[in-house]
Amino acid sequence: MIHPTAIVAEGAQIHPEAEIGPYCIIGPHVKIGAGTKVGPHVVIEGRTEIGPNNQIFQFASIGAVPQHVKYRGEPTELKIGSGNIIREFVTIHLGTVQDRGITTIGDRNVFMAYCHVAHDCTIEDSVIMANGASLAGHVTVERNAILGGLVGVHQFVRIGRLAMVAGLSGVSMDIPPFMSAAGFRTKLFGLNLVGLRRNGFTPQDIARLRRAYRILFQSGLLLGPAIEQAAAELGGDPNVDHLLDFLRHSRRGICR
Repeated sequence: MIHPTAIVAEGAQIHPEAEIGPYCIIGPHVKIGAGTKVGPHVVIEGRTEIGPNNQIFQFASIGAVPQHVKYRGEPTELKIGSGNIIREFVTIHLGTVQDRGITTIGDRNVFMAYCHVAHDCTIEDSVIMANGASLAGHVTVERNAILGGLVGVHQFVRIGRLAMVAGLSGVSMDIPPFMSAAGFRTKLFGLNLVGLRRNGFTPQDIARLRRAYRILFQSGLLLGPAIEQAAAELGGDPNVDHLLDFLRHSRRGICR
C-alpha cells in the first residue's frame, strides 16, 4: 500500500492498511494508523502521530517545524485523531516548548484547501475550517465550530463550541460558544441558530441560550455582574454553564 516512488524513512511506523501515494515523503518519527490514505506529494515529518481513517490530499504539509523564532529543534509533537479530512496545501505544524509542546487535532474535522494550523493549537472534534482559514499559535477551537473562508485567528484566541465565524473575519478576541460572529474586527451577531438546530438543540435549549445572550451582551452590565446574573437565573443548564465557564476563563477578552 506504499507507492514505490514514496520515500519512507527508516523508523516510520506505517500500518499495513494505510495507503501512501506517489512521491510522498514520510519522516523517521511518523506514525500512521490503519485506513489512513495519504495522497501524492504529501510531506509528513516531525514527531507526528496520525490515527486511523484520515484522508490527506495532495501537497499537504504535516508536522513541519513551527514558524516560531524561538524554536531550536526541540522534540515537539503533532497528534492527529481519526476520520479527519485534510485537503490540498493544508499546513499543520508541531508544538513548541514555550507551550505544551504539542499541536492536537481531534476527530472528524475538515480542513479545506490552504488552511493553516500553527504550533500548539488544540482543535477538538467535528470542526470545519473553510478554504484559507488560518490559526495563529496557541489557538483552541472547541467541537462543532465552523470557520469560514479566509478567517484569521490571533494567537491564544479560543473559538467556542458550535460557534460560527463568517468568512473574511479577523478574530482577535475569544468567540463564546453557540454564537455567530463576523467582521474585520469580529463582533457577535446573536446565536448560531442553524448550527444549534442541526445539532439537536431543542426550542427550550435555544430559549435559555437566548436569555443568557441578552443578559450577557445586551443588558448593559459589565461582564462580571452579567455572568453572575445569568448564573443565578439560568445556572444548572449544561449549555449555559459551559458558556459561562468559557467566559470566566478568557485570557484574550471576549468578543462582544
